[in-house]
Parts: sequence; structure tokens; C-alpha cells
Amino acid sequence: MPASRVRRADLLRLRRLAQAIDGPREPDPASVARRLLALQGQDFAAGCWALALRTTGATQADVLADLDAGRIIRSWPMRGTLHFVPPEDLRWMLSVTTERMVAGLALRQRQLELEAADFARAAEVVTAALTGGRSISRADLMTVWEEAGISAAGQRGYHLIYFLAQTGLLCWGPVVRAGNGNPSQALVLLDEWAPPPAELSPDEAVARFLLRYLQGHGPATVRDFVWWTKGTVAGAKTARAVLGDALTTLEVDGTEYLVTTELLDRAQATPETRAEKEAVHLLPGFDEYLLGYQDRSPILDDEHAELIVPGNNGIFQPIIVAGGRVVGTWRRDGGRVVPQPFATLTKARAARLERSARAYATYSA
Repeated sequence: MPASRVRRADLLRLRRLAQAIDGPREPDPASVARRLLALQGQDFAAGCWALALRTTGATQADVLADLDAGRIIRSWPMRGTLHFVPPEDLRWMLSVTTERMVAGLALRQRQLELEAADFARAAEVVTAALTGGRSISRADLMTVWEEAGISAAGQRGYHLIYFLAQTGLLCWGPVVRAGNGNPSQALVLLDEWAPPPAELSPDEAVARFLLRYLQGHGPATVRDFVWWTKGTVAGAKTARAVLGDALTTLEVDGTEYLVTTELLDRAQATPETRAEKEAVHLLPGFDEYLLGYQDRSPILDDEHAELIVPGNNGIFQPIIVAGGRVVGTWRRDGGRVVPQPFATLTKARAARLERSARAYATYSA
């Protein structure tokens, strides 16, 4: 069946519905994590706001409470990047991604003089330290390893944690309230922090990955999915075949996008409201609405890319989104939002931006 042709505005509206940015919001941060499957979390504060803004009004305290309770966990499920994920999903995600990720670590591990025996000993020590529901900060774990004769100097400590998380032993769990007021997380044993893994065949796991990605990010291209998971085109094609009629295709500006039939039905049943059409959103740096896709051209003009990632340094600025597209950046100055639009906003958009700024202030109060 040929793909249905739709406008770019329709594509972006579907994505905002999928991501709970527009349309019905989720009741709590844990539900957002289940909706999107994974939200980038290398910037802890930004990731917390990404979870909250997709709810009906969660505060930062609500997000931290879900992390403390283990309703959301943080790990490296793909791309070597920290993400917030539902605890029940992490293991089957790792079953798809771990082999390729670990293979890519070999050179760096040799450079750090990390061998199989080092990882085995580090795993033995941290398991003894955490068994029984205990948790440990990164700094304290470095000390424990050093005292056990395992050097954590330089980047060795980070790579030990990363490998043990990638292979399903550790994850980031409860929140640590630092003296400077900036919360972080402690490490826990994944087996004590998450339910038993789902029993899925390799084809079933990658099919679930594609379905869940599209439920929370669609419409998206096959290449978007392959980039997001660092998987293979062959795996994506297999997943598409397994899912069958659960997916359909759209064509936008000559590009084919995959979308769930459920999302299309939902969009048709709930026409876009004026409030959604005119909304202005303050999204955090690294938000999935921008970074959840390899091709960001539907959302961001090339001429503004330098303003989002200055010097191409990998640090994505918080963004202002209006009409589904990035129209500026913003920063926090104390308790105040300072907008930096690419062009002067209309009075109507400026008023809606101020409304979003108040929502952010309420979240972070």
C-alpha cells in the first residue's frame, strides 16, 4: 500500500501527540518514561524537566520521588548515552544493544589496561557492597574499588561502571541530595531494582524496540530508529515485518515515515485544538523532541543549528518550540527564564512563552 502524503505540520503534530507534549499529558513522570521508552538523561536536571513537562503538572520533587521509588531508572540502554527508562524495560533493551556496544569498547578498554579479570573482580566487589538493597555514590564506589586493589584512576572507574551497567549488573537508582542543592543518583544492583526480564526472542525484542520507539516518537524513519538504537537496518526491517499491520507509512516531502496505526487513529479522533496549535513550549537541552531523530530538519533549520549546539560541542541548549519547530533557545537565570528567540516573537507567542515560563517556575520551586 502506498504511503499517505501529509504535510510537515501534520508530521510534527503527530510527534507532539506521541511525545505527550501536546494533547493529553501523562499523569506522572513514570508514565512518561513508559510512553517514550527512553529519554536522554546525561544532563540530570534537563532529563527531569523533560519527564515533568509531559505530565499534567509534576514538580521536580515528583520526578525525584519516582526515581527514589525505582519507578524510573537511569542507565545506558543504547548509544553509550544515559537515558531515563522504565525498570521493566531495561533488560530486554540491553538484550538488543549490549553485544554491539561492548564490542565497540574493546579498544578503549585496552588503552585503559582493563581486562576481563578487572571487570570480574569489580563486579564481585560491588555486588558484595550493594547486596541487600543498598546503594552507593559514584565517589564512594571508587573508594571501595581502590581499597579492594582495583584501580579506578583516570577514566577506569567510569568505564568499570559503564561496562557493569551495560551488561546488566548496575543501574542508577535513588537520588542523592548534594550539599550544593544539585541532586544526583546512587548506584544499585539492577536485579534488586527492577522486575525480572521479559522473555523475548531476538526478533521479538527488536520488534518491541521499534514499536515502543514509534509509540513515543513516531512518525519516524527507519534511519531514525537505527540511529536511536545504534542497531542495524536489517534488524529494523525484521522488526517492521514482525509488527505487520500495527504500523503504516506516511510520506512527507518525499521521505517515508513509519507510524503506528494507533497514533493515526488517535490523531484523527482528537482534532488539533487552537490551544495546541498556538502553544509555545520550553523544552530542556537534549530533549527527545529534537534528539530523538537522526534527521532533525523537520524541526530545526540548518541556519540555527549552531545556536543549539555552539561550536558543535555536543552540548544541546534548551529550546523554544512554537508551531512544532525550534524558534529559539532559553536559559535559566536564578528563578527566571531568559528567552533567546531567533527572531522577535509576536505578542501572542510572547504571552504563551510567559505561560510556559510560569509552568517551569512552578516545577522547579
